[in-house]
Amino acid sequence: MDIIVPVKQVPDMERVKFDTEAGRIDRSSASGEINPFDLNALETAVQLKEKLGGTVTTISMGPPQAETSVRDSLARGADRGILLVGKEFAGADTWATSYALAAAIQKLGKWNIIICGEKTVDGDTGQVGPEIAEWLDIPHVAYVSEIRDASESGITVVCEMEADHYGIESPLPTLITVTKDINVPRLPSFADKMKARKAEIEQWGASDLSEFADPTNLGLKGSPTRLNKVVIPSEEGRKGEVFRGSPEDATKKIADALQALGVLGSAK
Repeated sequence: MDIIVPVKQVPDMERVKFDTEAGRIDRSSASGEINPFDLNALETAVQLKEKLGGTVTTISMGPPQAETSVRDSLARGADRGILLVGKEFAGADTWATSYALAAAIQKLGKWNIIICGEKTVDGDTGQVGPEIAEWLDIPHVAYVSEIRDASESGITVVCEMEADHYGIESPLPTLITVTKDINVPRLPSFADKMKARKAEIEQWGASDLSEFADPTNLGLKGSPTRLNKVVIPSEEGRKGEVFRGSPEDATKKIADALQALGVLGSAK
């Protein structure tokens, strides 16, 4: 069983800052880490490898520093790590990102299942996984919360769509996107981290994908989406008000305040 897991390095969303003028995330303002949902995808792949044998390959697209996340994936059980890096990939939206990743997967040639995280915490679109499947013309199942059976010929999963659960069988090759409920990602041991630090990370540029990708479809120039404005909503905390006076006066003030908020309805 040969499994591919696309992973993305995302900034620490609790510390990252936004450049509202440029309309982008200031990724230099916070350290990078593997997208949390991709950790669930990676754990799913490693568990399948442990059960059925085979290999797990992770592919990421990003700046040179994204290599740290690829190494982290090796420490967590992946066998091979590939980073798509170069200015040609910069500024890609989900369409161009999925196109580049699909081209890299085609270059790899041999695979049975692609496992993606449900979404990324810095984009929250959930589009890249299904788009990869469309580029490769293979079936896909989204929001998988359980794998009930898997073999060299097919996979049976449970996917969650709002309040409903569906059991779905898919032939291979296929792509699935998994939710955080599917597992608890393992922590890498110190020995695994040290081994990953010495491992070779393959770096592919746009020229390495020339057989499978049109360069005009890569990066910013290949992205049909344009971001016009970034707005950061203000965070308002809970507000309190103290009503003073006699019990009768305070009670009336509270009733008037609740009525003004529409809690008590209009006075008759």
